[in-house]
Amino acid sequence: MVSTSDFENIQWHDNAIHGFRILEGESGAELVLDIDFITEWLPPTKGAFGFKVSPSDLVFHDVSDLVVSINYAAASAAVQPMTIHEIHREVVTYPNGYSSFAWRIELNWPPNSFLTFCSCGFTQYQRMEPVTTDAQYLSPAERHIAL
Repeated sequence: MVSTSDFENIQWHDNAIHGFRILEGESGAELVLDIDFITEWLPPTKGAFGFKVSPSDLVFHDVSDLVVSINYAAASAAVQPMTIHEIHREVVTYPNGYSSFAWRIELNWPPNSFLTFCSCGFTQYQRMEPVTTDAQYLSPAERHIAL
C-alpha cells in the first residue's frame, strides 16, 4: 500500500485505467481508479522492455470539484483502457485555513483527456502480486476478470 506521503516517489506513466467509480466515503466521496500499476520496468530482452504489472485501486479521498474530460471521438478510435501520462498536484489553502490538493490526471490515451478534482490525498492498494509481461497492461484473464 502507498499513500499521499509517497507521491514524489510514485510513477504512474503509461498505467492503464480500466474503470473508475465514485463511492460514498466516511467523510466524503471517494474516486476509485481501477489501474494496472507498473511496479517495475524490466531491462530489454530481444529489443523490448518487460514489465511487472499489478491490478491496483488508486483511491482519492474526500473528492470535490470533479471534472472528467475523456474524448475518444476526437481520436476516432474504439473505446479501450485509458492510460495515464502524468499526475500533478498542488496545495490549495482555503480562507478558513483548511488545506487540500488540486489534482490533475493527464491522460496520454485518449489524447487531450484529463480528470481534475480536489482531494485531501490518496491510498493505492495492490489487489494481487505483479505479473511479468511484455505489455504495460494486463488482459482480463491476467487481471482475473470474467467477461
